[in-house]
Amino acid sequence: MDQRICDAINNLQLISLGYNWGSRTVEPHAYGRNDNGEEFIRVYQVSGASESGKPQGWKLLNTDDITSLTVLSENFSGPRHGYRRGDKALDARIYCQL
Repeated sequence: MDQRICDAINNLQLISLGYNWGSRTVEPHAYGRNDNGEEFIRVYQVSGASESGKPQGWKLLNTDDITSLTVLSENFSGPRHGYRRGDKALDARIYCQL
């Protein structure tokens, strides 16, 4: 578990990520792991690279693919429209969530 991610969620702080082949700025909403033991972050991406070609919107990011992580001093206002607590993708354990 990466405590920086939980701190960012608890403090409503944006995160800048190196992810796969590009950088992204995201609003973290939930962090946990699935039944296979893989850790993921449910985020709303506000800018940056996207394999799907959609640089904004909901994403589920595997923490194994994060190459760098910086918690920014900039805050976001709270949960985005469409967010649901108890994310089923993180069915084994949710470490922290909005």
